[in-house]
Amino acid sequence: MLVMFICNHCPYVKAIHKRLVEDTRMLRDEFGINSIAIMSNDPNEYAEDSFENMQKIAEQWDFPFPYVIDETQEIAKAYGAVCTPDFFGYNKDLKLQYRGRLDESRKETAQEGVRRDLLEAMKQVALTGRGPLEQVPSMGCSIKWKEA
Repeated sequence: MLVMFICNHCPYVKAIHKRLVEDTRMLRDEFGINSIAIMSNDPNEYAEDSFENMQKIAEQWDFPFPYVIDETQEIAKAYGAVCTPDFFGYNKDLKLQYRGRLDESRKETAQEGVRRDLLEAMKQVALTGRGPLEQVPSMGCSIKWKEA
């Protein structure tokens, strides 16, 4: 299982839309790995992250996974998510095996042919039950927390 924290306004997420869709579709179809994307930002701070806009983005990019809103932000807190994108890859025993980046993309899409860290890691998890020993943390926009 792959749990992803993403949002609509973040340039780091925008830079990976195409590869995210391709990779999650391949993981589902070839390895039986299901994915879910969660948006935990406060949409009052960024209107682009509203539920209505989430639906538009999911349709525009034909997301092969549910894209849900974490209105209370409790899910992000429970996972310890800190940025968008933030990836949590689990094995069949629901033990965390991957917490790293999609690839070398930053605010712009990485060049073709770069290592697809997330895809390769989750393939390894599917085949062996274990993630790679070396993992490069994801980089992105901080989660926009609601004021207490």
